[in-house]
Amino acid sequence: MTRKPWLEIPLALFSFGFYKVNKFIIGNLYTLYLALNKKNAKQWRIIGAESLQKFLSLPVLMTKAPRWNTHAIIGTLGPLTVEKELTIDLDMIRCSTESWVGCIYDFPGYRTVLNFTPLTDDARQKELNITLPKGKYTVGLRYYHPKEKPQFPTVKTDLDLTVSPCAVSPQNNDFYQTLAQKTNFYFQLLHYYIFTLFKFRDRLPAALVKREFLPVGATDTQFFYGALDPHESLGIDIAAPRQQAFDFYLTFYNRASFPLRWQKVTENITCDPLGEQGYYLIRMRPRSQAAATELAAIKGQDIQVTPHQRTLKIQ
Repeated sequence: MTRKPWLEIPLALFSFGFYKVNKFIIGNLYTLYLALNKKNAKQWRIIGAESLQKFLSLPVLMTKAPRWNTHAIIGTLGPLTVEKELTIDLDMIRCSTESWVGCIYDFPGYRTVLNFTPLTDDARQKELNITLPKGKYTVGLRYYHPKEKPQFPTVKTDLDLTVSPCAVSPQNNDFYQTLAQKTNFYFQLLHYYIFTLFKFRDRLPAALVKREFLPVGATDTQFFYGALDPHESLGIDIAAPRQQAFDFYLTFYNRASFPLRWQKVTENITCDPLGEQGYYLIRMRPRSQAAATELAAIKGQDIQVTPHQRTLKIQ
């Protein structure tokens, strides 16, 4: 029998505070680690089985960006000191993936300074020259649909620093198949409050729910999300014009925010129940500039068809 949401409020409030304290402490430790470990800052760090064995990697990801993107190979770089300009090899990105999202963040605040995607790509340019105020920056790249031999690109700064490319396996994300096995009491307590937040979603500011749940996302992506009870199935009903203009990526998470199942959605479907309390997250990405222009206006309606089926309609 599912516990009534209001009975969970005291523990959810404790979980909320526990998460914020851990995010502050771990985030500052990792910032210090990156500032001191200059060699590591000058190499691509790819999220994968090997990287998760390194210092603080899993706790950092579970407090900084816990809604894992199971559909993209993700690499980060920096912090790099820049006087005026940062240069990224675009040809290397194009040869590595059909679709990408690149982000430049300031350091140590991690505020997004710039996004670049195929929709902003100029095919005449072999390199992307990014003009920046003097400071330190990190680079993030997400590769959707990697090609046979993907690699993360050469990056240069105007202070004579050249970061070498980093080859990765197209099967890099196979580690997600067993990642949920790392679920334990610590990670459950970190994210316990999210499910309760969803249960009171209609009574809370939408901005609060969005801020607490959403990953560190690119501006070219629209998100749809919600909670599911153990025996509740999810139906996805996407209007035909949207299916033609956008790519849809679905991931289910357990209550500790580890991924359970994921797939690209290419048609209207009904997904089997999770068998436990969890969440769903759909990433919607435009295939054209015209689609990107209308992205923010697209709405999703979350309705309950029966006591055991929830349907998300994207119109």
